[in-house]
Amino acid sequence: MHFDWLQKYWPLLLDGAFQTMALLVISVGLGFILAIGLAFAQVSGGPILRGSARGYCTLFRGTPLLIQLWLLYYGVGSLLPLVPGLRQSFLWPLLREGFFFAAVSFTLNYAAYEAEVLRGALLSVPKGELEAGRALGMSPFTLIRRIWLPRAIRIALPTIAGEVVLQLKATPLAFTVTVMDLYAVAYKVRQDTLLVYEPLLVVTLFYVALTVVITRAFGVVEAQVPIRR
Repeated sequence: MHFDWLQKYWPLLLDGAFQTMALLVISVGLGFILAIGLAFAQVSGGPILRGSARGYCTLFRGTPLLIQLWLLYYGVGSLLPLVPGLRQSFLWPLLREGFFFAAVSFTLNYAAYEAEVLRGALLSVPKGELEAGRALGMSPFTLIRRIWLPRAIRIALPTIAGEVVLQLKATPLAFTVTVMDLYAVAYKVRQDTLLVYEPLLVVTLFYVALTVVITRAFGVVEAQVPIRR
């Protein structure tokens, strides 16, 4: 095996690693916020809100992420230039990049999966704790902020950690919409050098290392906040 190509391509590898981590952080961060709203809509929303949230989750969980990404990039992306004045706006440098569509697609997909996780966790919070909060005169917002949501997140932490790892493994799909993530760099190295295994091994080590970091970080958080049932 030959790894002398690393000397030439390490700047590209670093940039690809940054792109991968940026996609992960953006999609998990924004997706988790959206998932909270979707979960509460399913648990305590009205019929229309509950049905809309369930429909959203069913749609995004029932279709492949690659198809969602291509529908956004090749579908919505082809229509954006037709919007009057958009190409001259300050948003165009962002909207014309594949990274934007990958981030949006990953965020919407992650939110659907995470909403189901949080929905189950919200229903798992002991009702006695919620009743105690109401007895103390907490408003619905305070009850959610102080008791219901924190307890649900703690219950769901192991599953959330697994979802974040799965999201990391989904990021190479961004390569299909011209994003130079880590896998795209490995593909370029293979094209330039005709080496197949070595670039993939380097990429594999990165994903394994980042997975270990994610699982350890969640393990530390779980240890700091013991669960009580």
